[in-house]
Amino acid sequence: MKAVILDAEDRYRVVDLDEPAPGPGQVAIRVAYAGIQWGDIMVRDGHFPVPRPFVPGFEAVGHITAAGEGVDPNRVGEPVTALTTAGACAEVVLASAELALGIGDLSLRTAAGLGWAAPTAYDLVNTAARVRPGESVLIHAAAGGVGTLAAQFARLAGADRIVGVVGSAARADYAARFGYTRLVLRGELPAGPDDEPFDVILDPVGGPTRRSGLDRLAAHGRLVAYGNLATYEPVLADANDLLMQGRSLLTYNSNLLSRTHPERLADSARRALGLVADGRVQVDVTAEYDLAELAVAVQRLAEGAILGKSVIRVA
Repeated sequence: MKAVILDAEDRYRVVDLDEPAPGPGQVAIRVAYAGIQWGDIMVRDGHFPVPRPFVPGFEAVGHITAAGEGVDPNRVGEPVTALTTAGACAEVVLASAELALGIGDLSLRTAAGLGWAAPTAYDLVNTAARVRPGESVLIHAAAGGVGTLAAQFARLAGADRIVGVVGSAARADYAARFGYTRLVLRGELPAGPDDEPFDVILDPVGGPTRRSGLDRLAAHGRLVAYGNLATYEPVLADANDLLMQGRSLLTYNSNLLSRTHPERLADSARRALGLVADGRVQVDVTAEYDLAELAVAVQRLAEGAILGKSVIRVA
């Protein structure tokens, strides 16, 4: 089969590999699309150490071609979207059967827009922050895959004020399509009438953004940290100060959840998928690349040049 590998010299190369066979609890998927996400950048840049050569790709959409021991053989032929630990940038990938979700009549290309972002955004809003009707929500990286979905989930949860933070006017124009009350440029907070505390802040940025976010929380507000896009610099918080204001600093790690409680992640992914399937939530695939263009796709994402979701067309 054709696959992309990331080699010891940090180069992406298309090579021929043997097709993998599913083990117990796994399915093999003939890949139609592989999603590109921030984890691909972290692997490329060495923040996620992996053995080289490494077949990248953490999101796959396609049809199940084989079922391992303990998996219903009737699933062969089923169209699915799958969360993988590696290998999606190949013609065949293995995935946990539990995290390979049937997509029904949803198109493969639309399903490729979900990936890890969909259950992450769903959990940030509904499980970690538990957004309530009438609350205000601040979302950093508002034009990204998680941000655009989180805004829509927050609206469905009844949030009254949803403010997004973006890096450019073009990204603000794009994010405006996804239910935000207001978009502001990074560095412009506080911003006029929105110089008010927030009940919920979703922060994948870290560093000074996280520190200032804690000060921007309302009484009983919750800041959910789910990444470190800007810096890995530690952010220290005084539990006594948080206690006096009833503020909370929470974390969410979908990768860890997939290993400790995959059934929870699958449930959230399934709920998000249902909202997309019935038209209540929109996903937006805006860039499509060939296998040989993976390096370009990852670099464009790293540079912030992508609006919406980018995918690799495999078959």
